[in-house]
Amino acid sequence: MLEAVIWDFGGVLTTSPFEAFARFEIEHGLPADIIRRTNAHNHWENAWAKFERAEVDIETFDQLFAAESLALGAEVRGKDVLPLLSGDLRPEMVEALRRVGTSPQDRVHHQQPSGQCHRKQGRRIALYRGGDGAVRSRHRVGHVDPKRCVYLDDLGVNLKPARDMGMTTIKVLNAPQALADLEAATGLSLR
Repeated sequence: MLEAVIWDFGGVLTTSPFEAFARFEIEHGLPADIIRRTNAHNHWENAWAKFERAEVDIETFDQLFAAESLALGAEVRGKDVLPLLSGDLRPEMVEALRRVGTSPQDRVHHQQPSGQCHRKQGRRIALYRGGDGAVRSRHRVGHVDPKRCVYLDDLGVNLKPARDMGMTTIKVLNAPQALADLEAATGLSLR
């Protein structure tokens, strides 16, 4: 029995930053996918990983990302990449989040996989676009079996550890595909 649906935010509930990366590369005459390749190269220890773990500040991230991208073919400043991360909300995905959150299963939480899966107890979820643009649960969070979790993300590197823990994973390519896969995994009507 399914106990939790875990949602990544960027590229799942919002449009993918990859679209913004591609536009930026074209506008600045950069090699295609230089930003994605830089993010993916040495993905546990690169500038991006260190920045996400709060091990480096913005200035250091900017310098490290520039050096890493230059080593792969073209210098891209980290400070230029950060504004590209915010996307537009996907209304159909937000509606699916609402429907999952008010379903009889009623267990949803937003979190990156970290060895444990979490669930929300209660019936209300708030989605807001604040400073960090996150999905927040208003209720206490408890642990559940990863084998009873579905995890949605647009990055395979994030899905692999979730899958290794036993979660059902959905790689989000676009909203219609993600909704179809999530409906199949949950048995819920989400549109």
